[in-house]
Amino acid sequence: MYDIAEFIMRATSQVSSEQAGKMIETLVDLYNRKDGKVLVMGAGRSGLVGKAFAMRLLHLGYNPYVLGETIVPAIGEKDVTIAISGSGRTKLIVTAAEAAKDNKATLIAITSYHDSPLGKLADVVVEVPGRTKYSTNEDYFQREILGVREPLAPMGTLFEDTAQVFLDGIVAELMVKLKKSEDDLRRIHANIEL
Repeated sequence: MYDIAEFIMRATSQVSSEQAGKMIETLVDLYNRKDGKVLVMGAGRSGLVGKAFAMRLLHLGYNPYVLGETIVPAIGEKDVTIAISGSGRTKLIVTAAEAAKDNKATLIAITSYHDSPLGKLADVVVEVPGRTKYSTNEDYFQREILGVREPLAPMGTLFEDTAQVFLDGIVAELMVKLKKSEDDLRRIHANIEL
């Protein structure tokens, strides 16, 4: 836990405040217009991070949807899509992002690679550090003989954990910008749960 928390703390200094600011500005503009939807997308564990973020967007008063659910409506030019992919090359997410762009939605990419296929499609890119499931260290000599190792957290864990904390920070900043209190969020929180 300490290693993961330490990684996230280091990552906070690497996330661009300009990139995060553009994401916040896009979401504040959408909220103020009152006429658009947010579609959040991610595959696997990144999708679970996206679901948690979509839930908080609902509590803030947005009209969010999660790709893959049966109730997703058509997306268009008044809407914002948020695609989460550490590698930025998850085919399902890149294809869905292309469809969003084809339908003139604004695309925000949360990825570790701004120059990835997803990053290149996006209107706003927020680079969130993390070891994605694709290790960058493929040199056998370094890995095995010298003992140079990736962090113990497997595959995309560091990206997913860091993205979750980053998006929770976005929610906190949106609360300030939209003048929302915890009581405001609680009023929208589900009152019938499984």
